[in-house]
Amino acid sequence: MGIFVFLPLMLPLTALPIARMAEQHLHPRSTTRLLTVLAVALGVCSTLSLGLLVVVGTAQLPGNPLPDGWSDPEVRAMVPRVETAGTGAILALVAVLGACAVTLRRNHRISSRTHRALRDLPCDSDLAVLPDAAPYAYALPGSPGRIVISTSLLDCLDADERGALIAHERAHLSGRHHRLLLSTHLAGCVNPLLLPLRAAVAYSAERWADEEAARAVGDRRVTARAVGKAALVSHANPGPGLASFAAPGPVPRRVAALLGPVPPARTWPPARTPAGFAALMAAVGTVASALSSANATIALFIVLKAATPL
Repeated sequence: MGIFVFLPLMLPLTALPIARMAEQHLHPRSTTRLLTVLAVALGVCSTLSLGLLVVVGTAQLPGNPLPDGWSDPEVRAMVPRVETAGTGAILALVAVLGACAVTLRRNHRISSRTHRALRDLPCDSDLAVLPDAAPYAYALPGSPGRIVISTSLLDCLDADERGALIAHERAHLSGRHHRLLLSTHLAGCVNPLLLPLRAAVAYSAERWADEEAARAVGDRRVTARAVGKAALVSHANPGPGLASFAAPGPVPRRVAALLGPVPPARTWPPARTPAGFAALMAAVGTVASALSSANATIALFIVLKAATPL
């Protein structure tokens, strides 16, 4: 096992260059999916690495419930400075589980509370317009999914811009962006090195919905104008797993992208470009992280099985 058990904790660094480059060379749909897969895979490997360190570290603590053979010198020799690493991994894993639990609980609470508030509204349409002085619009997943818009925001937009807003939120629902956002949010809780991927996925998901809205209304300038107006009057973000039309972040970049040409439909950046090299490096890092986790798991299993009396 040795040093390999630590690699998945650091290999997320290989995915960071592609987080910004992908948006310049890929369609936002491809960017969102690619970065989500990278974040989830690297997050799972990081969690497994922490779990392996916890097993080895816990075996060295007095009074642990594990078999005595798990404290065998051969087990201790598998990880450098096992006592320090094991104790640190225990604290880190507790923090990771706590952060993930808080995120899931907050997301469920926001979703449940919003669904209860909309319970008495007619369900003949996926559009729920609320008489509210606060301007907001967001996609609420569920069964059925709803598009929640306040009258205050609608009053700020003309008819074409309202069509772009509704098409944007429908794109969030049809693309199940809430699942991608929540997955990358949890990955960021597992390993702080994945936080840039979480921010990149949040932005690319908005760009994905922007492009779908522009295609639906047939006018990129109208969509850009709607995004700009909504950003000027809206400030609140509904929650970590919900997608908002005027989500906080680089709105000027979204508007500039809508005023430019339609992004290419490719799913992988050209190989002989910096973005292609960054994507290759991220893929190699993800595969190396998975192989390191598998190697450490198999090695620990073999040694612990040999050290544990029947």
